[in-house]
Amino acid sequence: MKKVLFAAVAVFAFSFANAQEEGESFGFSEGDVFVEGNLSFGTNKDENAGTEIKTNNFRFNPKGGYFIADKLALGVELGVGSSKEETTITGAGSTEETSNSFNAGVFARYYFLDLGQRFKTYAEAGLGFGSEKWEEDGVETQKDTNFGLGIDLGIQYFVTSNVAINFGLSDVLSFESGKSEFPGGGETKNNSVNGNFNVFNNFFTTATFGLTYKF
Repeated sequence: MKKVLFAAVAVFAFSFANAQEEGESFGFSEGDVFVEGNLSFGTNKDENAGTEIKTNNFRFNPKGGYFIADKLALGVELGVGSSKEETTITGAGSTEETSNSFNAGVFARYYFLDLGQRFKTYAEAGLGFGSEKWEEDGVETQKDTNFGLGIDLGIQYFVTSNVAINFGLSDVLSFESGKSEFPGGGETKNNSVNGNFNVFNNFFTTATFGLTYKF
Protein backbone atom coordinates (compact mmCIF):
# COMPACT_ATOMS: atom_id res chain seq x y z
CA MET A 1 0.00 0.00 0.00
CA LYS A 2 2.80 2.41 0.88
CA LYS A 3 4.57 1.61 -2.41
CA VAL A 4 1.36 2.34 -4.39
CA LEU A 5 0.82 5.62 -2.54
CA PHE A 6 4.40 6.69 -3.19
CA ALA A 7 4.05 5.85 -6.88
CA ALA A 8 0.90 8.00 -7.09
CA VAL A 9 2.70 10.91 -5.41
CA ALA A 10 5.65 10.51 -7.78
CA VAL A 11 3.37 10.56 -10.86
CA PHE A 12 1.61 13.69 -9.59
CA ALA A 13 4.93 15.38 -8.87
CA PHE A 14 6.23 14.49 -12.33
CA SER A 15 3.14 15.95 -14.02
CA PHE A 16 3.23 19.07 -11.86
CA ALA A 17 6.91 19.68 -12.51
CA ASN A 18 6.52 19.36 -16.28
CA ALA A 19 3.88 22.08 -16.16
CA GLN A 20 6.31 24.60 -14.64
CA GLU A 21 8.12 27.23 -16.65
CA GLU A 22 11.49 26.39 -18.13
CA GLY A 23 14.61 28.18 -16.97
CA GLU A 24 14.88 26.82 -13.43
CA SER A 25 18.23 25.41 -12.33
CA PHE A 26 18.19 21.86 -10.97
CA GLY A 27 20.89 19.96 -9.12
CA PHE A 28 23.65 20.97 -6.74
CA SER A 29 26.69 23.22 -6.83
CA GLU A 30 29.55 24.06 -4.49
CA GLY A 31 28.33 25.63 -1.26
CA ASP A 32 24.84 24.09 -1.36
CA VAL A 33 23.41 22.42 1.75
CA PHE A 34 20.77 19.69 1.74
CA VAL A 35 18.68 17.78 4.25
CA GLU A 36 17.09 14.44 3.50
CA GLY A 37 14.89 11.97 5.31
CA ASN A 38 13.41 8.49 5.00
CA LEU A 39 10.45 7.56 7.19
CA SER A 40 8.85 4.11 7.39
CA PHE A 41 6.28 2.58 9.69
CA GLY A 42 3.88 -0.32 9.65
CA THR A 43 1.49 -2.48 11.60
CA ASN A 44 0.26 -6.02 11.05
CA LYS A 45 -1.91 -8.64 12.73
CA ASP A 46 -1.92 -12.40 12.04
CA GLU A 47 -4.33 -14.92 13.54
CA ASN A 48 -3.95 -18.67 13.19
CA ALA A 49 -5.17 -21.63 15.26
CA GLY A 50 -5.68 -19.70 18.49
CA THR A 51 -2.52 -17.62 18.13
CA GLU A 52 -2.59 -13.89 17.44
CA ILE A 53 0.55 -11.93 16.55
CA LYS A 54 0.51 -8.13 16.40
CA THR A 55 3.54 -6.24 15.09
CA ASN A 56 4.35 -2.53 14.92
CA ASN A 57 7.51 -0.91 13.60
CA PHE A 58 8.89 2.57 13.03
CA ARG A 59 12.08 3.89 11.41
CA PHE A 60 13.37 7.43 10.77
CA ASN A 61 16.67 8.27 9.03
CA PRO A 62 17.52 11.98 8.66
CA LYS A 63 20.75 13.13 7.02
CA GLY A 64 22.36 16.35 5.86
CA GLY A 65 25.27 17.31 3.65
CA TYR A 66 27.39 20.18 2.37
CA PHE A 67 28.80 20.40 -1.17
CA ILE A 68 32.53 20.98 -1.09
CA ALA A 69 32.52 20.90 -4.92
CA ASP A 70 29.84 21.01 -7.61
CA LYS A 71 29.12 17.26 -7.53
CA LEU A 72 30.71 16.16 -4.25
CA ALA A 73 29.09 16.40 -0.81
CA LEU A 74 30.15 15.37 2.69
CA GLY A 75 27.59 14.81 5.42
CA VAL A 76 26.30 13.14 8.56
CA GLU A 77 23.32 10.86 9.17
CA LEU A 78 21.34 9.49 12.09
CA GLY A 79 18.79 6.74 12.48
CA VAL A 80 16.31 5.68 15.14
CA GLY A 81 13.92 2.77 15.09
CA SER A 82 11.65 0.64 17.22
CA SER A 83 9.53 -2.47 16.86
CA LYS A 84 7.07 -4.40 19.00
CA GLU A 85 5.68 -7.90 18.57
CA GLU A 86 2.92 -9.13 20.86
CA THR A 87 2.01 -12.81 20.75
CA THR A 88 -1.21 -14.00 22.37
CA ILE A 89 -2.04 -17.71 22.67
CA THR A 90 -5.57 -18.60 23.71
CA GLY A 91 -5.53 -20.03 27.22
CA ALA A 92 -1.80 -19.39 27.70
CA GLY A 93 -1.53 -15.59 27.94
CA SER A 94 0.68 -13.25 25.95
CA THR A 95 4.31 -12.22 25.55
CA GLU A 96 5.76 -8.99 24.20
CA GLU A 97 9.09 -8.57 22.44
CA THR A 98 10.44 -5.08 21.71
CA SER A 99 13.55 -3.65 20.10
CA ASN A 100 15.04 -0.17 19.92
CA SER A 101 17.88 0.87 17.63
CA PHE A 102 20.12 3.85 17.00
CA ASN A 103 22.81 4.54 14.42
CA ALA A 104 25.05 7.43 13.40
CA GLY A 105 27.52 7.90 10.59
CA VAL A 106 29.28 10.05 8.03
CA PHE A 107 29.11 9.82 4.25
CA ALA A 108 30.50 11.14 0.97
CA ARG A 109 28.18 11.46 -2.04
CA TYR A 110 29.19 11.98 -5.68
CA TYR A 111 26.77 12.82 -8.50
CA PHE A 112 28.11 11.11 -11.60
CA LEU A 113 25.34 11.27 -14.22
CA ASP A 114 22.51 13.61 -15.21
CA LEU A 115 19.54 12.02 -16.97
CA GLY A 116 17.97 15.04 -18.55
CA GLN A 117 17.53 18.22 -16.54
CA ARG A 118 15.72 16.91 -13.46
CA PHE A 119 17.07 13.37 -12.88
CA LYS A 120 20.40 13.13 -11.02
CA THR A 121 22.17 9.88 -10.15
CA TYR A 122 24.74 9.41 -7.39
CA ALA A 123 26.95 6.96 -5.54
CA GLU A 124 27.44 7.23 -1.80
CA ALA A 125 30.01 5.73 0.57
CA GLY A 126 29.22 5.69 4.28
CA LEU A 127 30.89 4.81 7.57
CA GLY A 128 28.71 4.20 10.60
CA PHE A 129 28.09 2.78 14.05
CA GLY A 130 24.86 1.25 15.33
CA SER A 131 23.32 -0.45 18.32
CA GLU A 132 20.09 -2.35 18.97
CA LYS A 133 18.60 -3.80 22.13
CA TRP A 134 15.90 -6.49 22.46
CA GLU A 135 13.64 -7.07 25.46
CA GLU A 136 11.04 -9.73 26.19
CA ASP A 137 8.34 -8.76 28.71
CA GLY A 138 10.61 -5.97 29.97
CA VAL A 139 13.71 -8.16 30.41
CA GLU A 140 16.73 -7.56 28.17
CA THR A 141 17.51 -10.59 26.02
CA GLN A 142 20.13 -9.34 23.56
CA LYS A 143 22.20 -6.26 22.71
CA ASP A 144 23.95 -5.77 19.37
CA THR A 145 26.61 -3.26 18.40
CA ASN A 146 28.12 -2.96 14.94
CA PHE A 147 30.49 -0.94 12.82
CA GLY A 148 30.09 -0.84 9.07
CA LEU A 149 31.12 0.50 5.68
CA GLY A 150 28.67 0.64 2.81
CA ILE A 151 28.18 1.81 -0.76
CA ASP A 152 24.73 2.94 -1.93
CA LEU A 153 23.36 4.08 -5.28
CA GLY A 154 20.56 6.57 -5.80
CA ILE A 155 18.60 8.73 -8.18
CA GLN A 156 16.74 11.97 -7.51
CA TYR A 157 13.96 13.66 -9.42
CA PHE A 158 13.76 17.43 -8.85
CA VAL A 159 10.12 18.48 -8.52
CA THR A 160 11.27 22.09 -8.08
CA SER A 161 14.72 23.63 -7.95
CA ASN A 162 14.78 23.00 -4.17
CA VAL A 163 12.76 19.80 -3.63
CA ALA A 164 13.60 16.34 -4.96
CA ILE A 165 12.14 12.87 -4.59
CA ASN A 166 14.90 10.46 -3.64
CA PHE A 167 15.08 6.75 -4.52
CA GLY A 168 18.02 4.77 -3.16
CA LEU A 169 19.40 1.24 -3.27
CA SER A 170 21.17 0.68 0.03
CA ASP A 171 24.12 -1.59 0.78
CA VAL A 172 24.94 -2.49 -2.81
CA LEU A 173 28.30 -3.41 -1.28
CA SER A 174 28.92 -3.48 2.47
CA PHE A 175 31.25 -4.66 5.22
CA GLU A 176 30.09 -5.08 8.80
CA SER A 177 31.76 -6.06 12.04
CA GLY A 178 29.41 -6.71 14.94
CA LYS A 179 29.00 -8.14 18.40
CA SER A 180 25.96 -9.62 20.18
CA GLU A 181 25.83 -9.75 23.97
CA PHE A 182 23.45 -11.92 26.02
CA PRO A 183 22.45 -12.00 29.71
CA GLY A 184 24.90 -13.98 31.80
CA GLY A 185 27.97 -12.90 29.84
CA GLY A 186 27.43 -14.77 26.58
CA GLU A 187 28.80 -13.10 23.47
CA THR A 188 29.14 -13.74 19.75
CA LYS A 189 31.10 -11.80 17.12
CA ASN A 190 30.55 -11.58 13.40
CA ASN A 191 32.31 -10.09 10.38
CA SER A 192 30.62 -10.08 6.99
CA VAL A 193 31.00 -8.74 3.46
CA ASN A 194 27.82 -8.51 1.41
CA GLY A 195 27.02 -7.54 -2.15
CA ASN A 196 23.51 -6.89 -3.49
CA PHE A 197 24.56 -6.56 -7.10
CA ASN A 198 21.32 -8.05 -8.41
CA VAL A 199 19.41 -5.26 -6.68
CA PHE A 200 16.19 -5.81 -8.62
CA ASN A 201 15.81 -9.29 -7.12
CA ASN A 202 16.27 -7.69 -3.67
CA PHE A 203 14.19 -4.59 -4.41
CA PHE A 204 11.98 -4.58 -1.32
CA THR A 205 14.90 -5.08 1.09
CA THR A 206 17.32 -2.59 -0.50
CA ALA A 207 15.04 0.18 -1.80
CA THR A 208 14.49 3.39 0.17
CA PHE A 209 12.31 6.39 -0.63
CA GLY A 210 12.47 9.90 0.76
CA LEU A 211 12.52 13.63 0.13
CA THR A 212 15.51 15.95 -0.30
CA TYR A 213 15.47 19.71 0.32
CA LYS A 214 18.22 22.00 -0.98
CA PHE A 215 19.02 25.29 0.74
